[in-house]
Amino acid sequence: MLTPMSTRNRILDAAERLMRTIGLARTTTKEIARAAGCSEAALYKHFSSKEELFVRVLEERLPRLGPLLEEMVAGPGERSVEENLTEIARRAALFYESSFPIAASLYAEPRLLKRHHAALRELGTGPRKPLLALSAYLRAEREAGRVRPGADTDAAAALLLGACAQRAFLHDFPGGERPEQPVEEFAAALARTVLAGIGV
Repeated sequence: MLTPMSTRNRILDAAERLMRTIGLARTTTKEIARAAGCSEAALYKHFSSKEELFVRVLEERLPRLGPLLEEMVAGPGERSVEENLTEIARRAALFYESSFPIAASLYAEPRLLKRHHAALRELGTGPRKPLLALSAYLRAEREAGRVRPGADTDAAAALLLGACAQRAFLHDFPGGERPEQPVEEFAAALARTVLAGIGV
């Protein structure tokens, strides 16, 4: 007999697989339940909606950006700002690279996108959450004297995460003038560049 946890994990695995292959917009809870080998009613015992499933896939199956930011906001100063920004950039680049293919299909269906945004607001999450958390981390570092007084932490957070999102977007467009930089090199260079503008 399957335990509730194993059913939940099978549902998450099936949701991730379907969202990656056919996109979030075309994935239904009925298809997820079928792929997980359970009833749609069993799916709804674990998840209230497809949007909640999407959020849980992001949180539990992709590189974990949110917990890293929360940890750094709670305890800035344990490592250098450059080391922290490098790890944030590395994790963000991998997170966006994994999540773009899942969410991209929403933009083809405006009504579904609007419904999705409303559901994310109800769940207390969304794409602004990492931006706000990174800005809060940088403010904590500014208060600790490790970021320049007066540095615009919102702009610095947007620059770092925006560059990571752009890298993920370009990841699906191979054949540019230069080969894609390995994520570790990209993250280190990005952290140094952002820090050059806000460091003490």
